[in-house]
Amino acid sequence: MKKVMLLVTATVLFLTVYAPVTFARENTVDLANSSKSAVLIERDTGQILYNKDSDQELPPASMTKIMTMILIMEELDQGKIKMDEKVRTSEYAASMGGSQIFLEAGEEMTVEELLKGIAVASGNDASVAMAERISGSEPEFVKMMNEKVDELGLTGTKFQNATGLPAKDHYSTAYDMAMMAKELLKHEEITKFTSVYDDYLRKGTEDEFWLVNTNKLVKFYEGVDGLKTGFTQEAKYCLTATAKKDDMRVIAVVMGAESPKDRNADVTAMLDYAFNQYETEAMFERDELVDQLKFFKADRDVANVVTGESVSILHKKGEKLDDVKAEVVYDKDLALPIEKGAKVGTLVISSKGKTLSQTSLVVQEELNEAGVWTLFKRSMKEMVKQR
Repeated sequence: MKKVMLLVTATVLFLTVYAPVTFARENTVDLANSSKSAVLIERDTGQILYNKDSDQELPPASMTKIMTMILIMEELDQGKIKMDEKVRTSEYAASMGGSQIFLEAGEEMTVEELLKGIAVASGNDASVAMAERISGSEPEFVKMMNEKVDELGLTGTKFQNATGLPAKDHYSTAYDMAMMAKELLKHEEITKFTSVYDDYLRKGTEDEFWLVNTNKLVKFYEGVDGLKTGFTQEAKYCLTATAKKDDMRVIAVVMGAESPKDRNADVTAMLDYAFNQYETEAMFERDELVDQLKFFKADRDVANVVTGESVSILHKKGEKLDDVKAEVVYDKDLALPIEKGAKVGTLVISSKGKTLSQTSLVVQEELNEAGVWTLFKRSMKEMVKQR
């Protein structure tokens, strides 16, 4: 991991966050000829390496399930659901058409099995079963999906269901799908599911079901371990793929290809381009301690401030970056209470005054307002120090 100078801005309440970085979009290469829209990004920085009409609003088909999986992984992280918890299938979930794992009404499967059914076989029935478990109904889950879209700052996406089945006013963009994939990959364990080429559900029973990954690149392109395909007559063939080689992970999205062969060829060319032309240097791991946040009126003396995701710097092969610095910039007007995992600032990586990446910083502990007795003791300590 590269050593850098870490600058911590001391004042908490009077700082603003840096504006989002705008990266150059390189279209000097001829890629994604068979797709209506495409984008290629490096995962850690989010930097765009290739773009083809990536803001065009198109039906995403089953790539919608990337957002469904984001919300499932968040619920798991928060302890609201558990992998071994059994989920009962409703009549409505069992009635889903299209890609499915053929759940029966009343059938129970674990969260882990349903997640596998979503990630590998693109199960619409499994997606709705999990949506109902998390939110009570699919419409309520869709509200969560669109709230997450807003939270991520995405402007080209609107969901109407948890599956990607054709629906009026259900759309996304290649760029937005790449950003959703970036968010999903914060949960590194998701690739345990999305990298599976084939597996079984109900193994050893008369209802045994063979799962085969709709993303064939998982088997045929070294380093590909996800994420999600999509197809409807309206959307044509779509794919959000991710691959990792050495320390570098990239995300490639194509939408509107005419055939699976065209889709896979476009993504393969984009991945080849990324790994041939670029490399990354790891800076910080996810959840790595960066600073400690102090609030005089908080119930604890300090809270650890950590990276919300892994941090890297990207450059073309053969280039060297000098004078690399990391600076902590706290959000303006932080106020108690602050929930565990809440964003409190930004880690800005720069070289010679040029911003290379920006990553959210979060707190590892919950901060609440201190009681009167705690504040009194803290004040007395400060008085003693000043004598």
